[in-house]
Amino acid sequence: MTHKTWRFAFVFLLGACACAATGAQETATPTGKTKIRAITAFVRIDRGSYQIQMDEAVKFLKIAKTTFESRDSVVQTLRIATQPFPEYTQGMSHEEALQFFKNLDGIAQTGQVILATGPAYLSATDGEAQADLLADILRNTKSISATVNVTNDTGVNWPAVRAAARVMKTLSDGTLHSEGNFRFAALANVPQGSPFFPAAYLTGLGHQFAVGLESAGDLARAVKDAADLANARRQLTDVLFREVSDVEALALRVDRERGWTYLGVDLSPAPGKEASIGTVIENISKQPFGANGTLAAVGVITSALKDIGLRRTGYSGLMLPILEDPVLAERWNAGLVSLDALVSYSAVCGTGLDTIPLPGDATVEQLARIIGDVATLSAKWNKPLSARLLPVAGRMAGQQTEFSDPALLNGVIQPLSGPEPKP
Repeated sequence: MTHKTWRFAFVFLLGACACAATGAQETATPTGKTKIRAITAFVRIDRGSYQIQMDEAVKFLKIAKTTFESRDSVVQTLRIATQPFPEYTQGMSHEEALQFFKNLDGIAQTGQVILATGPAYLSATDGEAQADLLADILRNTKSISATVNVTNDTGVNWPAVRAAARVMKTLSDGTLHSEGNFRFAALANVPQGSPFFPAAYLTGLGHQFAVGLESAGDLARAVKDAADLANARRQLTDVLFREVSDVEALALRVDRERGWTYLGVDLSPAPGKEASIGTVIENISKQPFGANGTLAAVGVITSALKDIGLRRTGYSGLMLPILEDPVLAERWNAGLVSLDALVSYSAVCGTGLDTIPLPGDATVEQLARIIGDVATLSAKWNKPLSARLLPVAGRMAGQQTEFSDPALLNGVIQPLSGPEPKP
């Protein structure tokens, strides 16, 4: 057995112990409870009546939460997403727009919801100004997420790629623990209607809602003893269909009773600190995440998601958020998975690069190259991908992050691929 094989085996055994502990925590959750990560309301903001619109949306979300929780669900978060924010800040000065979003942020905090303000569409002429505004919005608010679209009808929008990298660099240097980037992502061909943040936005009339699940724990249990890949796919499909069918029935009831249009469920199996998508993958592959067999397991999960014939919205793909998933974080820390490997997995499925810790001295150019790779892959295969990168100011490769956000795990920062060219 080679040194590398021994290392895979050793780390896998450690992970198995960690997963067993996680499983013990999962059993503490009431049995039969469906975990709903988010109910997201989509609102087309009007600057003249946004306070009333936000109040109506908050009331609707709380009623929807009560409906779901009365039928054996646990709702973790309530969210509101708007149309792309430049549509309702047009004509405002930088200062006026910033104050407007501070007001929105205050309303969101009072209503105990979080808010996504949609993507900026950036060009070569307004990219830097819009990027600066977007970064300032995120630096000066607590409950707001936002994005930049880095693809368009013709392919990769390269000015937007650089603008997104500029935002990431500003948030890394200008927010506590560099956590501002947790609320920002570069989007590539991501459709409207996802309930998950920061990607959520709408292009229609609004007065709609969608549901996102935290289903990784249920899927891990479903494939724990799967005999082969075909059996794993069937078991995943069966569990997902039952769970999503129940959610859809309740959502359609809310639609009928409250007059908000149900868009669908984003089938992406979101993980959490007590429910790992990494465990699902390893239960299928029988190998640690990052070893040979990972790509095949990822493909099985993606195929199962496509088999669900119910109303779907958003990504409806496999999420691999490194610092939101205990097993993925452990494999990353052990060096079993790299940035390049995650990009390759996205070619088969996935939602791109998510919560990836990077060195704080990463330049705008280096960040733009990573975002550009994701955007190019998305444009080539016409699939929704995103990049949520977390460069940490003052931290170098090999050091540990010190995030304080309860949704984030801490991890080891890996070096960027390849040296930065000398001037």
